[in-house]
Amino acid sequence: MPRERLYLFDTTLRDGAQTNGVDFTLHDKLAIAAMLDGLGIDYIEGGYPGANPTDSQLFSEERKLAATFTAFGMTRRPGRSTSNDPGLAALLEAKADAICFVAKTWDYHVRVALETTEDENLASIRDSVRAAKAKGREVLLDCEHFFDGYKANPKYALACAKTAYDEGARWVVLCDTNGGALPHEVEAIVGEVVKHIPGDHVGIHAHNDTEQAVANSLAAVRAGARQIQGTLNGLGERCGNANLVSIIPTLKLKPDYAERFEIGVSDEKLKGLTHASRTLDEMLNRAPNRHAPYVGESAFATKAGIHASAILKDPATYEHVEPETVGNRRKLMVSDQGGKSNILAELERIGIKANKDDPRIGRLLDEVKTREAIGYAYEAAEASFELLARRILGSVPDFFSVEQFDVNVEHRINAVGEHVAVSMAVVKVKIGGETLISAGEGNGPVNALDLALRKDLGKYQRYIEKLELTDYRVRILNGGTEAVTRVLIESQDENGERWTTVGVSPNIIDASFQALMDSIVYKLIKSGARA
Repeated sequence: MPRERLYLFDTTLRDGAQTNGVDFTLHDKLAIAAMLDGLGIDYIEGGYPGANPTDSQLFSEERKLAATFTAFGMTRRPGRSTSNDPGLAALLEAKADAICFVAKTWDYHVRVALETTEDENLASIRDSVRAAKAKGREVLLDCEHFFDGYKANPKYALACAKTAYDEGARWVVLCDTNGGALPHEVEAIVGEVVKHIPGDHVGIHAHNDTEQAVANSLAAVRAGARQIQGTLNGLGERCGNANLVSIIPTLKLKPDYAERFEIGVSDEKLKGLTHASRTLDEMLNRAPNRHAPYVGESAFATKAGIHASAILKDPATYEHVEPETVGNRRKLMVSDQGGKSNILAELERIGIKANKDDPRIGRLLDEVKTREAIGYAYEAAEASFELLARRILGSVPDFFSVEQFDVNVEHRINAVGEHVAVSMAVVKVKIGGETLISAGEGNGPVNALDLALRKDLGKYQRYIEKLELTDYRVRILNGGTEAVTRVLIESQDENGERWTTVGVSPNIIDASFQALMDSIVYKLIKSGARA
């Protein structure tokens, strides 16, 4: 039996750009559009031509994409003709394959927000769709506040949607703009709409204000809608939009949808989903959500020993899909909650051969539990665990030793009379028979220590030239003046690979130093440096 086609519409570059703290440059938009196109998205909404210089420039020339590149904007303003509306003119002149108009479909908004009549609003929809069709564009209508409007006045909300469809709109998209609809409501209302407009012309645009945008999107599909709008990583105003990164693998991997529907994302392209999700976060300079479904670092992570033991026998015991299908990987975390199964699985993953009957495995497990009892957290610091394992198994080269380090923080008045704090660190390192002393000045004691430590490592310097500290997190583990501090440091190499190391001490500088040392030693091992 042939499967029905479902279409994916991404609005990361338009609706996602309304996320607090997100500001896409033209370069960002072009790069993200290319990434979405490579993933197999059907429609890419680039933005609102005429609304800002970036979007106007984006739509000033043709984009060579397989996806339908879409411009967004309002229907003609009430009281104006299509030939006398600058906003509509900018849309019609944009170099876009399709135009997605937004129109009020809640009678309350028509009266209060637009301050016009219901008939004039319908005329605006009709005239705008006609104008875009006359220009040879594919037309979509985002029916703003449709579900609230339908609850208040179903006849009028439906009339707005039907007007666009009757004039030739390819898609009529039902928007839960406030994000307050519930799945059973969406399913029921979409079910009524498809009695009047064919489902293969109906889309869903859900917001996440009740944490149900993904569920609402799937409910709409069950009721007959055949286009889903959303964003990468759920970006969007307020609480965000429906997260396509969660929707896509659900459609591909869950039999209820996979057996009925086909989407433009192939099995091979699906393997790039995790990379796409994390690439977007990297562009936005924010840490990926570790707990994101399918693509998060914790999505296939198991901490409990009994769970890990079962997964090693058959991953299906605790995994609802195979992590590799979405480009993720399984993690059997090492912690005080784990057992030998976790240890062995992690050793296998990082390429350390070990026999399950080797007594050193038991010693390694005991050491992990002892260290975690005083504050270490190896589930969050895989690099430090690997070094601990290699040390117990006897395979960490003695690259160098730090004989001494000193960190000073001086508070003084600078040349322009400002109060400033200056940090200086001096590190004495021994490499073979050679002693090296380096100093570094930073914007804080840890930064200064980091710079001094990496300033001159003699014959190892070339291995760490491109090493950089990308994240620094501190947690106080207990109260009082003798509080124990845990420091987690994330580092990155020249290839973009990241790893995390941990240090624990009552002294924050000492804890930081431990984590910094582990990061450098880990990089040297990764690079194949010899002692």
